[in-house]
Amino acid sequence: MPRMLDVSQDVRAEIGDEEADQLLAGENAPGSYDCTSCRTPGDSDQERTSTVLFVGDETAVLAFAHATCIPSQVVQVSEDQLQGAVRSITGDGDTAPGAPTQAVLGITSGLVLIEGELRPALVVEPTAPIARPGSTAGVDEFLTLLVEQGFQSVYDVNRPPAPLAGWSVLLAMGQLHAILQPGTGGGSPVSWWQAHQPLQVTDGWRAAANKSHTVLIFAAPAGSIGQQPREDLLRSALERAAAGGLLVAAALPLAGT
Repeated sequence: MPRMLDVSQDVRAEIGDEEADQLLAGENAPGSYDCTSCRTPGDSDQERTSTVLFVGDETAVLAFAHATCIPSQVVQVSEDQLQGAVRSITGDGDTAPGAPTQAVLGITSGLVLIEGELRPALVVEPTAPIARPGSTAGVDEFLTLLVEQGFQSVYDVNRPPAPLAGWSVLLAMGQLHAILQPGTGGGSPVSWWQAHQPLQVTDGWRAAANKSHTVLIFAAPAGSIGQQPREDLLRSALERAAAGGLLVAAALPLAGT
């Protein structure tokens, strides 16, 4: 029985016509799956389903997602990120930072007052503990992994974080699309986080970002910040995380407008 699958031209070009046709015919596609975006169950017999191909340096993984969550597409990731995606897709361990199940990383935008100036900031908090790729110890190493990438520990939110080379924040048509990190071996940048759909930011946030051409990224472990409805509450949550040694940050250049 044919599945309700969407296979984009980019995905078809990567996997070949034969495999794409087999997927559309229902031969190789699963009926039920866990959406690679929102991580909730899906059924390609009952609802439109996107094929998402994650391509690393040496391997590729085909995953499935609700068509309402993310369109069928090819996502370029590093090999380490791809291995994290494999563990997430198969349910074997936690997802590593940068793995392409973007729903694991929650993003909150806000203006943070630092040295008398409102700075555009993005606060990143996973929805669950993040393990090191290949680790089976179950230890949350989200902050350690980011420090290894060049992020710095924050103990005082009133001081601006240092710039981080090679990373950037992608804003297009006034909407937030992705946080990019350096590609492996000096290659093209790849998405560390990518929005399911472009995220709206406030006019004030966008104006501040365009003025400074810089966005501050704060990151904390799961459960440290939470969804704060106001910027003053977000600031208080950041200060609590910093006081507890649970906050890292970096200043990234703005790509786009």
